[in-house]
Amino acid sequence: MRRLLALLLLLVTQGTVWAADGLVLKDTEGREHRLSELEGKFVVVNFWATWCPPCLEEIPELIRFHDTHKDKDAVVWGINHEKADPAKLARFIDEQMISYPILPLPPGRPTPFGPIRGLPTTVLIAPDGTIARTHLGAITHDTLERYMREWCATPAGKESKACR
Repeated sequence: MRRLLALLLLLVTQGTVWAADGLVLKDTEGREHRLSELEGKFVVVNFWATWCPPCLEEIPELIRFHDTHKDKDAVVWGINHEKADPAKLARFIDEQMISYPILPLPPGRPTPFGPIRGLPTTVLIAPDGTIARTHLGAITHDTLERYMREWCATPAGKESKACR
């Protein structure tokens, strides 16, 4: 228990290494998604809800980003952060034509990124497992691209295959 608490404490600050093996979430179809399987790629973790207008505005941007990068250097995970009926959420995903995995994580459950202070919140995990950036509010494809470039300009980024 002490080890788990220490690990969670390490995860809440920006720039610390996250425990990839520790984050496993199931999508709306019951498939498991593990951050550890995405080592070497950027992972955009976007906390959102169906009732949140800025969240809805950013969905096309996240789809575009995911579709552009998924086979190369980055993926998007949409963390649905509300108490949503699974059938309604599945219909919403289909209606919005969301191409990235949606992983329900209701409010009140701890996240490895600390408390979520507002929606939408996006956490950019760098290929080396550090939290490169946390963004509160709607995000765009171009902003995500800029955050990736900024991380790639760091010493760690210059050694990363994802930045070449």
